[in-house]
Amino acid sequence: MSVTQPQPHTPEPDAETSDTEPAPKTIKAKKTSIKSAIQDNSALSVMFGVVFINLVGFGLLVPLLPFFAQQLQADAWQVTLMFAAYSLGQFFAEPLWGSLSDKWGRKPVMVITVASNVLFYILLAFSPNIWWAILIRFFNGIGSGNVSCIQSYVSDMSEPHQRASRMSLIGAAFSLGFVVGPVIGGVLVHEDAGMAGFQLPLFVAAGLSAVATLGVLFFVKESRQRTRTMAPPEKFRETFAQARRNPVISRVILATLCYMAAFAGLEATFGLWAKARYNWHAHEISLIFLFIGVTAALMQMVLTRPLVRRYGEARVLAMGLIVFGLGFLLQGINRLPFLITPLVMFATLGQAVIFASISALISKATPPDRQGAMLGLNMATGATARIAGPVIAGFLFSLIGPDGPLWFGALMCFPAALLALKVEKVERRLAADTE
Repeated sequence: MSVTQPQPHTPEPDAETSDTEPAPKTIKAKKTSIKSAIQDNSALSVMFGVVFINLVGFGLLVPLLPFFAQQLQADAWQVTLMFAAYSLGQFFAEPLWGSLSDKWGRKPVMVITVASNVLFYILLAFSPNIWWAILIRFFNGIGSGNVSCIQSYVSDMSEPHQRASRMSLIGAAFSLGFVVGPVIGGVLVHEDAGMAGFQLPLFVAAGLSAVATLGVLFFVKESRQRTRTMAPPEKFRETFAQARRNPVISRVILATLCYMAAFAGLEATFGLWAKARYNWHAHEISLIFLFIGVTAALMQMVLTRPLVRRYGEARVLAMGLIVFGLGFLLQGINRLPFLITPLVMFATLGQAVIFASISALISKATPPDRQGAMLGLNMATGATARIAGPVIAGFLFSLIGPDGPLWFGALMCFPAALLALKVEKVERRLAADTE
């Protein structure tokens, strides 16, 4: 039998009652929370804009580079070597910039890297021969190896459950850059004018990088305190050892290796393939990149978050890799020009979710003070694949024919999908062990 305790008298609320006491504190707390949310979203919005502007400058060159290299009397293998040189620079830069961003903060690293693109785009415009172009692209890759720093910034500003969706928004900024960039490049290029016809797009790319630098300098707030950490080479070895021991990260990084080799091989040879198969030129190639960018941006902004919430990052990653691999296979079989764009868009549906899923999986499995280094290791792995992918694709293009890189891409995507499914099983086992 329960006994009801007498309740104290509660006065009617009025101006003098205790009901009015906590109100100012509650309102103040709410205002602080709202202010903090606005500041965080503002910083991420600025980062979105900076990534977009920077990628417009990068994107307007991607479809033009094969034709730019041919103006320098480059063979197919030299064209792909120019792509590989850029990735070789990123290979050295990503772990370094990622570690330094953990130590110095994200903002100084982003300023240095984005600003360096201004110089290298201008130097590329005056390349006297293909070997100078390859060397400049190598240093351009060193300056552009800041993706891990950008990912770490987004991770710093996000709660764990927000990371996949916010990484997908940064991925959308990349994709939108590929919407606008190639269109601008296609409009500005004049192939009939020789090398001079490629200088204006390069100058525009330099100008956009300068704008992005100013955006970081004046509008991006620092997300980390400077810390005293070990030297980057020692930290890289420790990061590699930690990644190898982690059952999630080790598999994700191997998936990155396979996927990026496929993607980089396609990126380096797509212009050569379209010209050999259908006699397309820079303007047509630039238009294809418009459809790629629109499809990827819509996928990342509209569908990625619901898919991740329902299935989890690992399953979404596996599905994306399977769709991307099927895109390679179908394009290799296809012989109808009007199907090229739909098949490219189909493959992009898969490719669009890969970036955000990989980044989210790594950031979830890594302590906050190691995320820059671990994401840098992943980007270095991707850069390794971007070195090997174009070289292998160029070799297969010459040995087998234009479709050789497509078969290679499909061959790389399906093992990566199996690795992603393994990650999903490991996550379930780890979750069961902690219950």
